[in-house]
Amino acid sequence: MPGLKIIVLTADAERFRGALTIAAAHAALGEPTAILLQHEAAALLRQPIAVPGDAMHAAHGLPPLATLLDGALSLGVEVIACQSGLSLCGLAAEDLDQRISAGGPVSFLQAMSLDDRLTLV
Repeated sequence: MPGLKIIVLTADAERFRGALTIAAAHAALGEPTAILLQHEAAALLRQPIAVPGDAMHAAHGLPPLATLLDGALSLGVEVIACQSGLSLCGLAAEDLDQRISAGGPVSFLQAMSLDDRLTLV
């Protein structure tokens, strides 16, 4: 199966939640998976991670966003925060979980193989 690359384009927690869910499933199948949080989407990584939708999800037995992120990282999903986005959000790479790296679209695309699938959310 080809690798999966996902770019999260906005600071929409529900889109990030969906990206993490699909990425974790793909990684659980043993396939290379990466998510880039582009520009303002990097703000979703601000610690502690808590978003308004967490309460609704918890009421239905679903995990909060922080738990989804931790699970995806534990499965080997590579999560990359856009360096420009970090600056826009007043964050630094040192503010992130140490398993998350900083990068940008050029390095993200350079790491793709011809077989990888790319999706934007």
